[in-house]
Amino acid sequence: MALAPRLDLRQSQSLVMTPQLQQAIKLLALSNLEIEAFVAGELEKNPLLEAGGPDDFAPPADGVDRAAEQHDLRAETGDADQLIGQGLGGADSPLDVDYGAETFIDDGPGDRMAGAAIGSGGGMDMLSGGSGEAPDFDSFANPEQGLQEHLMDQARSALSGMDLTIAAQLIGQIDEAGYLEANLLETAHGMGVPLYRIEQVLSVIHGFDPTGVGARSLSECLALQAKEADRHDPCMAKLLANLDLLAKGALPQLRRICGVDEEDMADMIRELRGYDPKPGLRFSTESAAPVTPDLFVRPTREGWAIEVNSATLPRVLINRTYYVELASGPQDRTSKAWLADCLASANWLVKALDQRQKTIVKVASEIVRQQEDFFRKGVEHLKPLTLKAVADAIQMHESTVSRVTSNKYLSCPRGLYELKYFFTSGVAAAGGEGAVSAEAVKSHIKALIAAETADAILSDDTLVDLLRAKGMDIARRTVAKYREAMGIGSSVQRRRQKALRGQAA
Repeated sequence: MALAPRLDLRQSQSLVMTPQLQQAIKLLALSNLEIEAFVAGELEKNPLLEAGGPDDFAPPADGVDRAAEQHDLRAETGDADQLIGQGLGGADSPLDVDYGAETFIDDGPGDRMAGAAIGSGGGMDMLSGGSGEAPDFDSFANPEQGLQEHLMDQARSALSGMDLTIAAQLIGQIDEAGYLEANLLETAHGMGVPLYRIEQVLSVIHGFDPTGVGARSLSECLALQAKEADRHDPCMAKLLANLDLLAKGALPQLRRICGVDEEDMADMIRELRGYDPKPGLRFSTESAAPVTPDLFVRPTREGWAIEVNSATLPRVLINRTYYVELASGPQDRTSKAWLADCLASANWLVKALDQRQKTIVKVASEIVRQQEDFFRKGVEHLKPLTLKAVADAIQMHESTVSRVTSNKYLSCPRGLYELKYFFTSGVAAAGGEGAVSAEAVKSHIKALIAAETADAILSDDTLVDLLRAKGMDIARRTVAKYREAMGIGSSVQRRRQKALRGQAA
């Protein structure tokens, strides 16, 4: 074979993902709130896109069927190119439809509330009590100041000069729970002041509200609160110095150390239970962000109705009238190409959002179908389910189902659940047929432990026997794993906790 350069032509086939296809796949993994942020960015970049409101999808007041009217118009005039030539580009909008309005008779719970307010003429007046002013939503936020600001206000009134500077340094190193994380010796060297002066300022901080703030350990925090309540006697001091024994439930040893009887020990434990181990958390300004459901599931006579939460789903329209105006005017080759790209991008976005919505509903419908017993009877009837089982049922790829169920939440009469919650591993049934979901097993374990009494604590072996009696073939180590995953202690730990509760009762 001769070795020489030459040119060859070869024809082959390959699967290539276009940038738009890659972006459409990424849209599946986004929640409705993330989609709203993405659409907002597209609205800024594309002049042909505009945000649509509920009025854009409501039926006209004159009773004329606009859909039939546009259908007749398209039949008479043709496609978009012909419409542009006739100056009727605004009529060709086959993709600018409300999928939710065509699929469901009524809107979601949020939309029904808004519709009732608008239909009654109330609008924002219903929220403002008829005063005509919109409610101040900032008033719902936590108006309280943070812990460090609260401490600094007290420090300014109690200290001055260098002592106030030292206090600011120490307060800046108090965590959100109220504990001091600073090393006093290092702080003294860093600020160039004697150690005793740092300790004096810290003792002043210990007198600030809330009681126990600035402590360096749990025992010191509880001791400060005991002194404030005038209960810090030698016996209480010994108890606070041996909190590790209290955690282990070694009550006889604690009684010998403290020199008290059972009645006094119970009274001391009851006193400790009334103290706050994390006094700084009451000044926490962080509020948990509420989870907004992406889907609503509700029972109907025919089965289950599955609806996308349209209240958080942005509505996008293509301004074809504006496109006709731009296309009809004088423009060079670059402008014409840019306008064509804008129209193609707008059409793609509308199609991608529509396809995303249909895909989510399709996947959710299959999940509800396979987990119908859960929605009707509870978590004890949750079945083992895999992504592949859903993907095979709806003839999609497993990765697509995984993206659809990521960061999506479903609201049903039983509560709010992440879609990933319905995919669980299985535990073999005792009869050898079928399997039981791991979440169902956890629910049974939790219920059994919650029903146990102080004199009849269930061991892991006993739990295995009780679960097998319920038809669940499970090993003891699996019971221990599920129990620890739920944050439930062992039988020894639970026995000590119930004994402590009995002492403090």
